[in-house]
Amino acid sequence: MSVADNPNAIVIHDVVKSFRKSTIRREYTTFKSELVRWIRGQRQAGEMRLIEALRGINLTIPRGRTVGILGRNGSGKSTLLKLITGIYSPTTGSIEVNGRISALLDLGAGFHPDFSGRENILINGIILGMTRAEALARMDDIIAFSELGDFIDEPVRTYSSGMYMRLAFSVATYVDPDILIIDEILAVGDQHFAKKSLAKMTEFKERGKTIVLVTHDLGTVERWCDMAAWIDGGRIRRVGTPAEVADEYRQAIALAEASDVTFIPPALAQGDTGRLPDVPSAAAPGALPDAEARVSLLGVRLVDAAGVELRHVSPGQSAEVLIDYAAREGCEDAEFDVSLEHTDGKLLYATSTRLDAVVLPARLPTQGRVRFILERLELLGGDYVLAVQVRAAGDAAPGPKSQCHFSVVSEHGEKGVFRPAHRWVVEDAQPERARISAS
Repeated sequence: MSVADNPNAIVIHDVVKSFRKSTIRREYTTFKSELVRWIRGQRQAGEMRLIEALRGINLTIPRGRTVGILGRNGSGKSTLLKLITGIYSPTTGSIEVNGRISALLDLGAGFHPDFSGRENILINGIILGMTRAEALARMDDIIAFSELGDFIDEPVRTYSSGMYMRLAFSVATYVDPDILIIDEILAVGDQHFAKKSLAKMTEFKERGKTIVLVTHDLGTVERWCDMAAWIDGGRIRRVGTPAEVADEYRQAIALAEASDVTFIPPALAQGDTGRLPDVPSAAAPGALPDAEARVSLLGVRLVDAAGVELRHVSPGQSAEVLIDYAAREGCEDAEFDVSLEHTDGKLLYATSTRLDAVVLPARLPTQGRVRFILERLELLGGDYVLAVQVRAAGDAAPGPKSQCHFSVVSEHGEKGVFRPAHRWVVEDAQPERARISAS
């Protein structure tokens, strides 16, 4: 199977990554004592041990998907990215990467501090797989995107961290990779360049590129990613929709903070002591994701008329949003909010049971379902998010969002977001003018 025909961009199978750590007893010494020790062939007593940064990782990333990697500092996220990019080799297991890969990992990695920005563009472009001619042909576009101006001919050691990031991002994206790897580097940029970078990555998404993003910004993962993976204690804790993974991650963090749990990096942890606390399953009958909430969402799904879950829909197709909830006994005056967003975070439509004057039971049952029926989903091609929130009477704000992601596949070439019902009428105005003249 050729690279282009393979449905998966990255396949990680049972990967373990261990590092050797040497613990040497340190004592005050002199040059003379060390020289005598070396002549006699004596070595300092020490201990060599293996520490595991990753422990049996299995993850498949389909081609053309944007994947967010979540986890606390020290959980193994950056180690995983360095394995994918080939900087590290797995201790055991295998990693299959299908396509040209470009990475933004350590800030300024690969740049020579004494070379100018222009020279580093040429060097890094060749390292990332471009020919010299290709790098020279794209040079002006890379410089324009980086907005470095006259600084492009200055040594990069004189650059600020933001200038480093802009140059690194410009080079990495203009290489035109099949797979783009980003490790929290965009947090360095200002608001203007962050928006510009997001627009560039959105263009990558629309062109079917694969993006793997490590970030601590859960909002970015929920709004922009197609799937998410949570690494905890060197292991994959959860893989699923961004909303589900981010919600469980938030709950685990909250439980850890409430229990005053100190994080231990996986390399130092014994067994699973580096893991966050387990979160009670929200899908269990009668269970509530939030122990304090009077009403909580158990799940949100987009289905067709036969109840089959939809991931891809066509313009004009009808669909239903199934909203499952659990409520405490006696919960009154609940309100369900529904919003439709583009994956870039742009709000397209929002409503609620209150705005639409929907009559709900005065007291909700302990478990139930609300169906939001869309007669015609008149959207153009693209990736969208349906988000649902619920609140009970007296709540200052709704609870966490539950989301479902879907794509609209359209054969039409129209631009925009929605496709209103319309028709064209072409008339010949000549007879009308003739009647007017005759009168």
